[in-house]
Amino acid sequence: MRRALALATALGLVAPLAIAGAASAEKWTKYVDAANGIQWSYDGDYSYKDRETGRIVVMQAISKPDAKIGPSGPGKPDGVGSVVAIDCAKKNMITLGAYKPNQPLDIKSTWRKDTPKKAEGADNAALLAAVCPHVDHVPVK
Repeated sequence: MRRALALATALGLVAPLAIAGAASAEKWTKYVDAANGIQWSYDGDYSYKDRETGRIVVMQAISKPDAKIGPSGPGKPDGVGSVVAIDCAKKNMITLGAYKPNQPLDIKSTWRKDTPKKAEGADNAALLAAVCPHVDHVPVK
């Protein structure tokens, strides 16, 4: 729930999504169940390895199946999520940008210079466990 609130209040995001390439298809894979029927999923079609940093860049979204909400990408009426860059070896992450129905996804142009934060909490641990085994199988961009 803490992440859902953080996503809902995300501010100050700049630079277009063009850096990462638009997520055209959505192949959502659930990686954790959270409180109150909320689920977190990541988009396998969007995931890639950043050539410059070696981090896995992943779009993640929140859903609540009982309420028929998400997971969905940016621009969808029920889309709430974010894009993060994960260092699997160091178990840390950088948030590149977030989105919600009234706020499009904008990737910060300076994200590679941001200080990574330790991937704490069960939800972040589950995300790393879901995507890190694929580090050698995602496209490099």
